[in-house]
Amino acid sequence: MIYKTRGHSYRDLPLRWAELGTVYRYERSGVLHGLLRVRGFTQDDAHIICTPAQVMDEIKEVLRFSLFMWKTFGFKDIKAYLATRPEKSVGEQERWDQATTALKSAIEESGLPWELDEGGGAFYGPKIDLKIKDALGREWQMTTIQFDFNLPERFDMTFVDTDGQQKRPYMVHRALLGSLERFFGVMIEHFGGAFPVWIAPEQVAVIPVGETFNDYAKKVAGELKAREVRVSTELSDERMNAKIRACQGRKIPYMLVVGQKEADEGTVSVRLRDGRQLEPMKLEAFADYVAGKVASRDLEL
Repeated sequence: MIYKTRGHSYRDLPLRWAELGTVYRYERSGVLHGLLRVRGFTQDDAHIICTPAQVMDEIKEVLRFSLFMWKTFGFKDIKAYLATRPEKSVGEQERWDQATTALKSAIEESGLPWELDEGGGAFYGPKIDLKIKDALGREWQMTTIQFDFNLPERFDMTFVDTDGQQKRPYMVHRALLGSLERFFGVMIEHFGGAFPVWIAPEQVAVIPVGETFNDYAKKVAGELKAREVRVSTELSDERMNAKIRACQGRKIPYMLVVGQKEADEGTVSVRLRDGRQLEPMKLEAFADYVAGKVASRDLEL
C-alpha cells in the first residue's frame, strides 16, 4: 500500500523497506522451548521491490549481508537450504525458474554448504533458509530470503520499465537474524554467557583492594564511563578475592584491581575473566585497548 501511494519507474527501483515486525504463532505447549521457540516473536523483516534485471544482485547482497552479520557474531557453522516450488503455488513458471536460479547462484558464489529442499518453498515463492548450529549441535532456522509472487499480483503493483510499459516488480522478503528471540537464545548458548567485550552487558568491573582505594576506583570508573565503557564499581565490604569470583561468575570480560601502586602511578592491574592477567596499563591505555576491541568487534579478549 505504501508502494502504491505514487507511481514508480525502473529508475526508482530497487526499494528496500525494513521493519521490526511482531509475529504470533499458536505453537503447542509441548514444543515451546525457552527463547528458541515461542508464540510471539519479533523479526527483522524487510521487503525488497526490484526489477527482474536487479534480482540477482539483490539476492547476492542480502546473502552477503546475512553472512557478514553471522560471522561478526562468531558463528561459522552455517548451512543453506534452497526450497523450491511446491505442488500448490501461484506465479508464472518463468519467474519461479529465474528466482530459483538467482538463489542457487548466490549460495554457490558464497561457498556455503547447501542442500536442496525440493518442493519446500512457500506457495508464493522459493527461498533460502540459513540454519545455525547451537552449542549442542542443534540446527535452528534463522535467516530467510524469500521471493513473493503473490503480493505484487494481489496488490496490482507495477512500475514503468525502460520501454514505457507497465510491468510487475519482483518482491523479496528477507529476515537477516530471523526471530530476534531465537537469535538471543542461540547466541547465549553459543558463548555460554561469556560474550565478547563489545556485546557484554558489563564490560569492566573496578575492584579496589581495600576501602582506602574506593575513591581511586570511582575515578577509574568515571573516566571509563566517559569513554562509553559499561563499567561497575565493586565497593562492597566483601574480600577482594570474593569480588573477583563474583565478577567471573557474571562473565565480566575485564576486572581492574586497584591499590596503592595503581593509585600512585595512575595505572590499573588488568585481570581477564578466564584468570589470565595482562601487564599493568595506564588508565588511558586501557581505555584505548577496550575501545579498539569494541570498534573491531573482536571475539577475543
